[in-house]
Amino acid sequence: MKRISDEVKKGSTRAAHRSLFYAMGYTDDEIDRPLIGIVNAQNEIIPGHIHLDQIATAVKYGVLANGGTPVEFPAIGICDGIAMGHKGMKYPLVSRELIADSIEAMAIGHAFDALVLIPNCDKIVPGMLMAAARLDIPAIFVSGGPMLPGRRNGQDISVSTAFEAAGRYEAGQISAAELKEVEKSACPGCGSCSGLFTANTMNCLTEVLGMALPGNGTIPAAYYGARIALAKQAGKQIMQLVEKNIKPSAIMTKDAFKNAITVDMAIGGSSNTALHLPAIAHEAGVPLPLSLFDEISKSTPYLTKLSPGGSHHIVDLHEAGGINAVMNELARNNLLNKGALTVTGKTLGQNFAEAKITRPDVIHTLENPYNKTGGIAILTGNIAPDCSVVKESAVAPEMLVHSGPARVYDSEEAAIDAIVNKKIHSGDVIVIRYEGPKGGPGMREMLNPTSVLAGMGLDKEVALLTDGRFSGATRGACIGHISPEAFEGGNIALIKEGDIISIDIPNRSLNVALTEAELHLRRQNWTRPEPKIKTGYLARYAALVSSAAKGAILEVPK
Repeated sequence: MKRISDEVKKGSTRAAHRSLFYAMGYTDDEIDRPLIGIVNAQNEIIPGHIHLDQIATAVKYGVLANGGTPVEFPAIGICDGIAMGHKGMKYPLVSRELIADSIEAMAIGHAFDALVLIPNCDKIVPGMLMAAARLDIPAIFVSGGPMLPGRRNGQDISVSTAFEAAGRYEAGQISAAELKEVEKSACPGCGSCSGLFTANTMNCLTEVLGMALPGNGTIPAAYYGARIALAKQAGKQIMQLVEKNIKPSAIMTKDAFKNAITVDMAIGGSSNTALHLPAIAHEAGVPLPLSLFDEISKSTPYLTKLSPGGSHHIVDLHEAGGINAVMNELARNNLLNKGALTVTGKTLGQNFAEAKITRPDVIHTLENPYNKTGGIAILTGNIAPDCSVVKESAVAPEMLVHSGPARVYDSEEAAIDAIVNKKIHSGDVIVIRYEGPKGGPGMREMLNPTSVLAGMGLDKEVALLTDGRFSGATRGACIGHISPEAFEGGNIALIKEGDIISIDIPNRSLNVALTEAELHLRRQNWTRPEPKIKTGYLARYAALVSSAAKGAILEVPK
């Protein structure tokens, strides 16, 4: 059987290539076996990645024991939490493309036969999924697992609690000593932050897409034995995928993406999935319009209420039966395509056939959902003609329909300053613009302003709109991804202080009380501002990136 790696190790013209392998200590037997790239995103700046060397070692055991030669190489990763609230947040989303591109370069440059991808946090998971789809060689995912929640005063807390504690401190509700207690307790150890934020949403969806083994999204990092066993099994399974030549194109089909959106809606996942799933699907050659998210949401019940929308965390979801239990429940109403192929070599339906809900307080049944529709809503209107996205499951009921005066800021920093200095009042609608994919550039997450608002108790009284995006840890009436963005001349650029904005999430609308004639007049007087960044990678990214409505993918100039 001819292998991809034969390109770098077979024949007389590859003598020099083989000599380079010998220089690294490879034996003839090792060179002769399939070369399996182990893409390890371990680093010492992301809590979710600090332990990934242990996962990689376990994967190698699985590969070696089943006739392959593991070859490890790194992938970068940025901690969204540490990058939050300053210019560093311009980089996490754009790093998604760097991750995909660098894996492409390494995999093709060295002719790997297959890949085991080891991510854990925010943009690393979708970046690796994009690479797997683009390369279309056998691939499997095994993540580092979610963090356990912290504990304080007998209550589970997480990193979102720490972000919101800053708002409580600014509002005079807690002391500096109490703030310190929260920050010391919120993140007790390694793993992706413990709520259903972007990282854990995407790790859960790797299971649904069929690219990871069952349990990948929910087995906690702290459950060392189970996590290591899963990694060994992934190493074993990649050899089966190589033998059977099962590629991502056979797994990440339209049905698989529809399954992923369905589960995303049922668990109330991060709004960032509306960026990442279309981007991954684009690499797989699968059209995935945002209208599909809303269509699926209307027929998908919301079955779990995890942090930030509720008090449960990923460890609770795991104890309740995990993603397989959620899928088995959804399948009772024929809401999933059970025949989709997965990396187990079995269908999705076969994977979850025996799953049961073991904690009905965490996973509700179809007969008793938290809501009859899904967790994410796509809004349109004259502010967002193309789209805007809100995590409906994290919005207080009293804010699902809201109207109020616009408070307009041309950067995240200006908005935070206004919030901290008590310039925002009940009923206001904060507008943060020029933070989109091009205008930011990089489409920053707005967890700092939303957390401060929540900490001050204003999340049930104030809405926030942006052409940037929100962290999966955000809660409240926070509507992002507004497209077209301000830098492209979208109508969000034309809003003025005091304009009345109307939000109607149940009816999927977002409008400013201006006539088309007034909008046209304002457009005549609008001038595109100078780019915030004119050099380096961010400038190149801004020149190529598409709208958030397309997943903020990079487009080749025509």
